[in-house]
Amino acid sequence: MPSPDKDPTSVQTDMLTAIWTAVGGESRLLSQATETGQGDLPSTFAVSDLASASMAAAGLAIAELLGATSATRPEVRVDRRLASLWFGTSLKPDGWAVPPAWDPIAGDYRGRDGWIRLHTNAPHHRRAALAVLGTDADKAAVTSAVSRFAIDELEAAVVAQGGCAAAMRDMDHWRQHPQGMGVAAEPLVHRQEGQTSITNTFAGTAKRPLAGVRVLDLTRVLAGPVATRFLASAGADVLRIDPLDWDEPGVLPDVTLGKRRARLDLKSEDGRALLMRLLADADILVHGYRADALERLGLDADNRQRLRPGLIDVSLNAYGWTGPWRSRRGFDSLVQMSTGIAEAGMRHYGTSAPKPLPVQALDHATGYILAAAAIRGLTTRLATNKGSIWRTSLARVAHLLMDHPAGPQGQGISGSADTDFSESREMTGWGPAWRLKTALTIPAVDLTWSRPAGPLGSDAPSWSA
Repeated sequence: MPSPDKDPTSVQTDMLTAIWTAVGGESRLLSQATETGQGDLPSTFAVSDLASASMAAAGLAIAELLGATSATRPEVRVDRRLASLWFGTSLKPDGWAVPPAWDPIAGDYRGRDGWIRLHTNAPHHRRAALAVLGTDADKAAVTSAVSRFAIDELEAAVVAQGGCAAAMRDMDHWRQHPQGMGVAAEPLVHRQEGQTSITNTFAGTAKRPLAGVRVLDLTRVLAGPVATRFLASAGADVLRIDPLDWDEPGVLPDVTLGKRRARLDLKSEDGRALLMRLLADADILVHGYRADALERLGLDADNRQRLRPGLIDVSLNAYGWTGPWRSRRGFDSLVQMSTGIAEAGMRHYGTSAPKPLPVQALDHATGYILAAAAIRGLTTRLATNKGSIWRTSLARVAHLLMDHPAGPQGQGISGSADTDFSESREMTGWGPAWRLKTALTIPAVDLTWSRPAGPLGSDAPSWSA
């Protein structure tokens, strides 16, 4: 682990510089970003710095876009405390409760020679893990079954069955692993020029910079939805598409804010045809499918650019874009186990079980990095009339965080207070709730959401008039 002796006041700046440079931003614009507020989420790593820096990068991208259209680049301010809270949950229900974030079987288990995490929130992932273990959905039975496996053997078996699991490794082991070496050699963000645009105008204003920008959201928990939630806050028309049977009740009140939400059966010819029509009219596509999934739908990268010349194509995966795990299913909690983050926390805090980050920081930071890339794609298209392709991964963002261990902890952030929330209630699809105040402010820009959060499938699969 790198030395924590670096001046802690420089960590947020270092992270912001790394992110902004990775999305192709000009270094001279960094001086426009200012951090306010104070506090640290308790962690082995600089999680609050990552929250502030990634959110600031998305804000800088908006400021740059405004400069491209009006020659005015406003200051970007990020409240460190509020940014940290947004990396947890942004919602406080009034008279109702958000469903549990985790399936009862999901969690960390001790195997014969170490720890492993099973991710079973999706029914098919749960079935895969239970099939390998040869047991039913009883926590005690799963605990007993896991204890008889070597963790690497169990991880491989669950993944081969189509499930999601991650053996706990330490950071040295990860950096020597073929996948860890592959990820370390990747840029934080891959950038590639796309095709010449057929249209290159949108109705953005100083108040709502992304007004008129159409964003097709093909993402699910959690990084992609965070990215598109941010784009919606700047005025984008975000249309989220989900399969007919998909649900993620524990996070929807957080991440559906500002979006329209439709369902499509992409296994049907009609569903695929409609998706292609939607894509042909989109400005930005955000997707988190595994490398070959869109290809099987006839939407490989080249076809996406041909279908919509000028498309800003933004994507993520869990474990990086090179190496033997590039197509492996994964989530924030699994990447923390694989890369050594959970093991480092366990050693630092002296716990007897894996100690992950206090929030799903890899997901949230990746989301704001994706948003910054998408907005930079718009700025680039205005200048060149060309689309662009952008990619990052949770594992690569993990490397950024692991390079920045926490320094001396300042004022602790253990939870939100009533004063952290907006004064007006949001009428979500589940009931009234209080939403955190925005952590990012840009003078004259209205970073708010025009639609409350709501259940999936509430809207038609079409663009706004």
